[in-house]
Amino acid sequence: MKTHKLALLAGALALAPASAFAQDVGATIYGSDGNAVGTVAEVTGEVVVIDTGKHKAPVPLAMIGDGDKGKSIAATRDQVDTMMDERIAEADAKRDAALVEGAAVVSIGGAPAGKLGAVDLAADSITFEAEGGSSFPLKKEHFAVNPQGQLMVLFSKDQIAAAAASAGTNAPTGGQ
Repeated sequence: MKTHKLALLAGALALAPASAFAQDVGATIYGSDGNAVGTVAEVTGEVVVIDTGKHKAPVPLAMIGDGDKGKSIAATRDQVDTMMDERIAEADAKRDAALVEGAAVVSIGGAPAGKLGAVDLAADSITFEAEGGSSFPLKKEHFAVNPQGQLMVLFSKDQIAAAAASAGTNAPTGGQ
């Protein structure tokens, strides 16, 4: 039932009138119920990122139209948050399924980065074995499955190399 509602919502969003979008960051986007969905956090190319307070939801520019109160989408804040919750849960499930000992890992840029050593998802403890032989601990949140279906560590090759060079005692501190 939930999937059916989301399919209907996606269809409704696809039919929303496209309009020129020159909103400034911070502008309010309204929903189909007339209430605020959130504010514009970022506009890049053909995507508007709407901050709902719970999520930063990427919305194709073509799905934003003009409503009674201003720019609007054919969904409510709750519907947007539910869709984002489901997408995140799906991405986390794919990631967790890919986190197995010996799995090949690529960097953010898609270059081979190493493989997984010991994996204990219950303890959120993963040993990352970088190319070149160094290893260091990481957490589930440091990984994702990229659009090509590869397990990806959320660090650049430079960050991985820096961590490996420090004798495996320090994990990278931020994704790029």
